[in-house]
Amino acid sequence: MAIHHFSHPLPQFFNKTKESYRIYCESEKHMPGGVTANIKHFSPYPIVMKHGIGPTLTDVDNNEYVDYLMSYGALALGHGHPRIQQALQQQILTDGTYLFGAPHELETTFAKKIKEYIPSMELLRYTNSGTEATLLALRLAYAFTGKTKVAKFEGHYHGGYNEMLYSINPDEKKAGPIEEPVTVPESAGLLPGGDANTIILPFNHPEACERLLKKHSRELAAVIIEPVQGGFIPADQEFITRLRKVTEEEGIVLIFDEVKTGFRSSLGGAQNVYQVTPDLTTLGKVVGGGFPFGIVGGKKEIMDVSSPKTGSDVFDTMQSKGSSAEETLFHSGTYNGHPMILGAGLATIELLESEFRNTLTLANELRNELESFFKQKAVPMKTIGMGTIFNLVFTNQAVKNYRDMSKTNLFFRKELDLHLINEGIYTKPLNRYSIATVHGDRELKKTMDALHYVFTNRLTGS
Repeated sequence: MAIHHFSHPLPQFFNKTKESYRIYCESEKHMPGGVTANIKHFSPYPIVMKHGIGPTLTDVDNNEYVDYLMSYGALALGHGHPRIQQALQQQILTDGTYLFGAPHELETTFAKKIKEYIPSMELLRYTNSGTEATLLALRLAYAFTGKTKVAKFEGHYHGGYNEMLYSINPDEKKAGPIEEPVTVPESAGLLPGGDANTIILPFNHPEACERLLKKHSRELAAVIIEPVQGGFIPADQEFITRLRKVTEEEGIVLIFDEVKTGFRSSLGGAQNVYQVTPDLTTLGKVVGGGFPFGIVGGKKEIMDVSSPKTGSDVFDTMQSKGSSAEETLFHSGTYNGHPMILGAGLATIELLESEFRNTLTLANELRNELESFFKQKAVPMKTIGMGTIFNLVFTNQAVKNYRDMSKTNLFFRKELDLHLINEGIYTKPLNRYSIATVHGDRELKKTMDALHYVFTNRLTGS
């Protein structure tokens, strides 16, 4: 049976979000494209939110939504969770200040908690975002190995900086053969020649990946990977196992970017699921409890490269250790290890310890309901993901990487997402679903009711 076609969702969208449109038009006078981050935009214009509580968002037109975006997965406990509010209030009452600018005990307490679940982080450092975490991980790898190139996988995103802004969402006509992808720039303003320092690898193609790594091993400091691409396309076990083996053999630092998957694929991240130990791991999103935060951790011998005890740094004006600043890896930040964020993150992890299993059960129940619904409608669809993150993919074919994903029915998915937004089910169109502890049977029912309504009232034929 041919796939269905929907009536156009935009007339209803425009009618329901008039105040969002007004505010968006005003914001364009003050911010490029009307947004403070490109990811916040979607066509025809983003919805402006004013309130969030539990699993629900309310926009400036007073439309309510079941929120499955959950700030791109960062809010594992939902919006405005009382435990997070309590943790913030308690930190201020106990410490008397928002920020020390000096070491404080919660830095160590939080590190111990992280290491309970991700023991590969023998030592760790705090940053202010997942992007900063991956940037520091690369710098550590460069310094530790003395090599100057990095390999990333086609379709993977690790932050908006020069080395990583390649081959995230490339035009397949420019991307070259799947066995040896071309390095395709994904932004204006990149330095000339930068593409020569970033090698692109094919995800879930073990033989081709191994061949490229061996070919470039003498110049590659690191391989960075989302073990679950985009948070929802898992690596095959054989692929990830062989990647670990070849990077060890070739002396290449293996970095797991678990910003999306940390405390979502499992409490121990994707590395716990795969039973593979990377050299470095980056975390963000969930561990910040809804605040800007990131972590880099890994092998002691690599992390120690950043220790101020090893030599002078840029702020050591006395040069007292007999070394120059360029011999020590510099990492600093006024807000690193911010006590309020560590308090929020600790409260998040402690609550997940008791509620993750139930959240995972609900995520699987919703996936089953969705797959059953589309099967009844004879629409080719599968949900793919790991843990409490998944995505809806409209295809009968296996989806193993970026190129497979690009061949799915993305137009149908985007129209469906817009129709669901009109009926009070929110995620940014084409984005993954992130399930929080506050989602429950009520939200699942509202989701399925909205889906039934859209298919009953918004179809124009097949």
